[in-house]
Amino acid sequence: MKLGIVGLPNVGKSTLFNSLTKGEAESANYPFCTIDPNVGIVTVPDPRLAVLASIYGSEKILPAAIEFVDIAGLVKGASKGEGLGNQFLSHIREVDAILHVVRCFEDPNIVHVEGSVDPLRDIETINLELIFSDLEIIERRIQRTQKAAKADKNLAIELKILELLKQKLEDGVCARLIEWDSPEEKEFVNSLNLLTQKPVLYGANVTEDDLISDAENNPYVQIVKNFALGEQSEVFTICAKIEEEIAELEDDEKDAFLAELGIKDTGLDRLIAASYRLLGLISYLTAGPKETRAWTIVQGTKAPQAAGKIHTDFEKGFIRAEVVAFKDLTESGSHAAAKEKGLVRLEGKEYVVQDGDVILFRFNV
Repeated sequence: MKLGIVGLPNVGKSTLFNSLTKGEAESANYPFCTIDPNVGIVTVPDPRLAVLASIYGSEKILPAAIEFVDIAGLVKGASKGEGLGNQFLSHIREVDAILHVVRCFEDPNIVHVEGSVDPLRDIETINLELIFSDLEIIERRIQRTQKAAKADKNLAIELKILELLKQKLEDGVCARLIEWDSPEEKEFVNSLNLLTQKPVLYGANVTEDDLISDAENNPYVQIVKNFALGEQSEVFTICAKIEEEIAELEDDEKDAFLAELGIKDTGLDRLIAASYRLLGLISYLTAGPKETRAWTIVQGTKAPQAAGKIHTDFEKGFIRAEVVAFKDLTESGSHAAAKEKGLVRLEGKEYVVQDGDVILFRFNV
């Protein structure tokens, strides 16, 4: 999974990036301190892996991973060259979803590029810059398609979709909010790789006191949640300052620190959970003496396609999947014991993989 981080300058974007990835993106109290895009990879915490590794005597554990791309803060007029312009938006065109960090705290010591804290205005500013960036792509595509359509009448349908897209974007509507008449139309729009077509996860950055007491009572957070509800996006609250402190701790110190603050989980945990919900993702597991590993797939994926995540040959030559639920396996104590109890199943090509399935794929090419 790959997430692109966007937001206005000084909203805590790069501080959050550093905390999540333990990276070294420049973070300072002035706009545009992040110049080049920063890329960091973090593993997805999954306690099931250690349990399986113990049962199978695995030499190593390989969790799923998320890649974060942090770009320079955007400002109003970026698409027309203000600030650093939108030159870095190309770096997040390949991401699966966008993490939009929104400032939901007051602090006179941290400047706001607009002079005041207003989450709704800030969200709309970023959305407009993403829309303007997409419009450039759509306008160029329309020009090419118009020329090609003279020789190929089949392109008339594509041209109609592009023109409707252009109209909607000019009206300030993000591409992901447009309803299409057919799966084919939606597939074509997805192929355009538009920024405003990507799912969005809003990170409401709050103060330490707000996170510890009750961030839900923060009026700024409520504004973000109400906006996100209208476009069926996910929202999670985070305190970049606390995450910065957590990032400096050893693993065995984190739990004690969280307990002291009265917080159940880290911002990364909440971010990952929200990301998986937003994108409809689950994990299945493989285990053996060499390694125990988590594989991320879209909910509803059938066994052959899930096998293809490991290697394309697994999908091409798929025969069957030997499946046992994580809960059944761990309660049995071993794969052999689970098999004796009839808990290990042989599934075919139509089997829909479930979260926590421990699978051994049989294939032949």
